[in-house]
Amino acid sequence: MFLGTHTPRLDDKGRLILPAKFREELAGGVVITKGQERCLYAFPMPEFQRIAGQLRETPVTNKAARAYSRVFFASAHDEVPDKQGRVTIPGHLREYAGLDRELVVIGASTRVEIWDKQSWDSYLAESEEDFAGIKEGVLPGGL
Repeated sequence: MFLGTHTPRLDDKGRLILPAKFREELAGGVVITKGQERCLYAFPMPEFQRIAGQLRETPVTNKAARAYSRVFFASAHDEVPDKQGRVTIPGHLREYAGLDRELVVIGASTRVEIWDKQSWDSYLAESEEDFAGIKEGVLPGGL
């Protein structure tokens, strides 16, 4: 499970050094793709394969599933982190997420999210009040 907030930098070659606590789980391969809210999602290969299986089970007649699958798979980039725990973020993904040098990498349970620092700060400022005001319905059991 991925947890926490980290603030690495993007190097001149578009590489990200993965947070040390995420490296073991991502060592076998990582898939980076477009996420929602203009961030990137990074999945361990087994989790990406699980999601791909779920999307394959969705009827091809489902327009929303087709549209999501197209963007999700067409933008996906897979690689194995190098010995220093670095992965390259391709230009089209850096552009989509507006990534500059300063990043925020968060653990989001089964995935890692990669954000431009300014975008994350703005998102968090807008979302924290909503988070604090949620009354019910997000978690089973009333939490």
